[in-house]
Amino acid sequence: MITVDPAGIEQTAARAALAVPGVQELHPSLRHSLADAATCLRRTFGSHPPSPEAGVHATHTPETDAWHLEVRCVLTDHRRALDTARDVRESVRAAVSSQLNARGRTGNVTIVVTVTRINGDRTPLRLHAAPQFENFSPE
Repeated sequence: MITVDPAGIEQTAARAALAVPGVQELHPSLRHSLADAATCLRRTFGSHPPSPEAGVHATHTPETDAWHLEVRCVLTDHRRALDTARDVRESVRAAVSSQLNARGRTGNVTIVVTVTRINGDRTPLRLHAAPQFENFSPE
């Protein structure tokens, strides 16, 4: 039986998620954020951002050969978040399933997509005062 490395699955999932229109970046999990914060204390100010794989967490259950992936996305506001999240889920499922099938693995793949932030240039709502009518007399 050919083993599949979770890091390779995470990299495949990250590439698939980033290819979906409306995905700006993948957001690292708390585990990765804390590790990066600790590492940042030891680095100079020119440190590099976390890798896209930091926004994907894959776990494998060997007994059932099932995979569970969590994908954390930062989206743009150019598309509905629901549509983008669905596309991410399907894109990641197709890419990971293809990789597993190429290695002779047929386990179930579950993908959970979490939208952590939506970035955009939305104009703020402007509240207008009630119209003022001059010389108005309700008669």
